[in-house]
Amino acid sequence: MSSAAPLETSQIASLVATEADLLVAVSHDIWEHPELCFEEHHAHDLLVGALADAGLDPTPHAFGLDTAFVADVGTEGPLVAVLCEYDALPGLGHACGHNVIAAAGLGAGLALARLADELGGRVRIMGTPAEEGGGGKELLLRAGAFDSVDAALMVHPADRDLPTMRAIAVHQVHATYHGVAAHAAAAPEQGRNALDAAVLGYVNVAALRQHIAGDDRIHGVFTDGGAAPNIVPDRAAMHWFIRSATGESLRELEPRVERCLEAGATAAGCELDLSWVDPAYDEVVDDPWLLARWCEHSAQLGRPVEDPEVDGPVVGSTDMGNVSKRVPSIHPMIAVAPRGVPIHTAEFAEHARGPAGDRAAVDGAVLLAATALDRWAAAPSPRSP
Repeated sequence: MSSAAPLETSQIASLVATEADLLVAVSHDIWEHPELCFEEHHAHDLLVGALADAGLDPTPHAFGLDTAFVADVGTEGPLVAVLCEYDALPGLGHACGHNVIAAAGLGAGLALARLADELGGRVRIMGTPAEEGGGGKELLLRAGAFDSVDAALMVHPADRDLPTMRAIAVHQVHATYHGVAAHAAAAPEQGRNALDAAVLGYVNVAALRQHIAGDDRIHGVFTDGGAAPNIVPDRAAMHWFIRSATGESLRELEPRVERCLEAGATAAGCELDLSWVDPAYDEVVDDPWLLARWCEHSAQLGRPVEDPEVDGPVVGSTDMGNVSKRVPSIHPMIAVAPRGVPIHTAEFAEHARGPAGDRAAVDGAVLLAATALDRWAAAPSPRSP
């Protein structure tokens, strides 16, 4: 490895600034073409094209996922993966700001690619599709995309600069009840009401909520409640999210929810099909050393991180948790909206394409690159004795 000293945050900012117009253009382009999970063809092609135009050799449709990509640069030293997300939300577009994540990851990757040979490090710029429910990162893990990675870095938009989000574990399940149709007035006794079964299951879960841990969350919606009031519904369906502080506690909560839903079917004389959505998401476990480096660089850039507990943490779930259980990782938050504007809202989506979102795309690239350079310099491991 080269003995060259790591660059100062200001030097990295100057390097990233040469690509600022490109990063903002990419962020806006992705924002203007929102695509749902596993359908991010425009974003995939845009990012792959930007990497190729910069002289890199990206691999499109990587690791068996049509909208994933990877570009490796460098021949020696620690391998740092810089992750891009770019899927949108149904009906809300980029209300989670993944356009900013993609642009920041691209900018960091381009800067690190220019420094890899000089400083003796390796960078993997990785496009990770389907964070909003599809578990793209877990599928990439299973395909070996992170097998040789020494650190995995990404940044996520929020209403404040925070060291992390409270990313808890989550598993989704679809519950479908099957009954017997009948005329609701002429022969109700011949029917078995699937909607009643679903409602009873919902009420059971509602009762369960008062007896779960403070970090547990169970929330669901009805997706099918029958065709007409005068027909006993022979089918009803719900979609549930079950969340818990850790993957381990989530697995303890899941059978309790199952029993609640099954009891509704039993009471109404119906059948129940449960379809768990694979993969589940684990909680995020931030690497302390990497996170400390991020926070130091963020302060130097004029973005001191705040205590998440002052105004309440950002709470959610992400497949970055699965990565963080296998690879030293960080998932800090960068401000793109005024304080108090929550993610997954139409207002947040507007800010993700606004001036603060543009600044976050560039600043996020600087901070990702600076943290990666520190990891290069710390080879073989910052926690080795």
